[in-house]
Amino acid sequence: MVPVVTIIAVVFFVIIAAALIFIFTRPDSFRLERSAQIAAPANAIFPLINDFHEWHRWSPWEKLDLNMTKTFDGASAGPGAIYSWSGNKKAGEGRMTLLESSPDNRVSIKLEFMKPFKCTNHAVFQLAPEGSGTQVNWIMTGNNNFMGKMFYPFMDKTVGKDFEQGLANLNSVAQKSDRS
Repeated sequence: MVPVVTIIAVVFFVIIAAALIFIFTRPDSFRLERSAQIAAPANAIFPLINDFHEWHRWSPWEKLDLNMTKTFDGASAGPGAIYSWSGNKKAGEGRMTLLESSPDNRVSIKLEFMKPFKCTNHAVFQLAPEGSGTQVNWIMTGNNNFMGKMFYPFMDKTVGKDFEQGLANLNSVAQKSDRS
């Protein structure tokens, strides 16, 4: 008869081995994208994305920590603008640097997370006229390190949901901005 301790050790080893195999077979990179039709022209949407000072009005992450420390450096908007934050466990710590922008068309951002774990991603907002409004695509790409591979199965559902909320918020804010 096999001792119970041995059975538990074997089961534990199999579970750990299966988890590691699963993690190491995840892709080395990712791409997450959400799109929305926004009922406002691109010239009402673009300034809300191109100026980090405006993100508090629509970003789904701004409300994770109402006491979050925020700093703005570099250009006031457009390329060279930098937005850094440090907050609670939900908000974490990071920095966004606006790399390029093409008025009413595209904004490209370097996104660096320091906490809860380090990683660097790239975010792009693409705007295109569609009907009486604007099609907005929010795309994030990056490399999956060990932590990224562990989180990968949940990323589309969790971060994708945040993108959807952000685009819905952007729609509301842009419509109000367009009327003023």
